[in-house]
Amino acid sequence: MVTGHPERRTERLWLRQWRESDLDALAEMDADPDVMRYVGDGSVGTRERTAAAMSRVRAAWDERGYGLFAAEETATGELIGWVGLAVPAFLPEIMPAVEIGWRLRPRSWGRGYATEAAREVLAFAFDEAGSGAGAGAGAGLERVVSVCHVDHHASIRVMTKLGMTLDRITHVPAHGQPVRVMSLTREAHRSSS
Repeated sequence: MVTGHPERRTERLWLRQWRESDLDALAEMDADPDVMRYVGDGSVGTRERTAAAMSRVRAAWDERGYGLFAAEETATGELIGWVGLAVPAFLPEIMPAVEIGWRLRPRSWGRGYATEAAREVLAFAFDEAGSGAGAGAGAGLERVVSVCHVDHHASIRVMTKLGMTLDRITHVPAHGQPVRVMSLTREAHRSSS
């Protein structure tokens, strides 16, 4: 665990910082074609790519004051995936932006975990997320987006439950996949809470 980085708890989940021991579960998830179907160009990840991504995720916390939380089911202690904030540089037309996203293991699908965790991450985003390690608590973001493949109906339902509204439908330049961009402002989030 990285000292000084936030952790959050929900009714059923512990949103925590990453551990080396998370790599096996994360690599297994990223190698699952069902999980990766709507991610990027749909190709599965390798253990090496997952390890490199995990390293980048850790660095993002220091650089930006926010990042992806490891999502652990408190009842079992099992890593079920991740939920958090990242910069969606893969979609230049919406930049500057901060994206909320999630990826869960299939056995955790359909249980409301993505919505539960994302609500907590949105509270963190709008109240605490900073622009770097020295930003200090309470800085908060003004707006958050979420991006998913246009056919990823489960993620679209989560975005809608979070109060996000359609910003645009576009294509990712690197691979041409059609995506839906949803957004939520801090003001709209607070008025609906």
